[in-house]
Amino acid sequence: MTDYNQIVNEIVEFWGSNRTLHLHQPYLIHEFGNTAFVIKEKGKVIAYLFGFFSQTESVAYVHLVAVREQNQREGLGLKLYEHFINIAKSKGIAKIKAITTPSNTSSISFHENQIGMNMLGKPNEDGINIIKNYSGVKNDRVVFEKRID
Repeated sequence: MTDYNQIVNEIVEFWGSNRTLHLHQPYLIHEFGNTAFVIKEKGKVIAYLFGFFSQTESVAYVHLVAVREQNQREGLGLKLYEHFINIAKSKGIAKIKAITTPSNTSSISFHENQIGMNMLGKPNEDGINIIKNYSGVKNDRVVFEKRID
């Protein structure tokens, strides 16, 4: 929990604000700690990925991936994804999935260009593929998917 506490206490250094703090829940460590990973530098968490495996289909889901702003563009997010994908493959999982908001252009670019994921859904008024109401009424999301088997 030490790494988790450091992440939530310094959330702004990863995300530029605390807008995702509500998505960082302790159960992600307690229940899915074997698919929660950090990269550290001098004892400090500089990147992390919280993921888990679906109980209903052959999917590895990335719930959160973040890199401290000062360490972005060093390939750390990709490294975390590759590690998670390798573990998923070893479990026989067929695909990975991730979700972001339509306004998060850096996340969209990362998932498409670095991870090679495909956007599901249909284009919105800005031409970004979304699934309407994915996260509740009027909460459209960009849903990414990629086969890994």
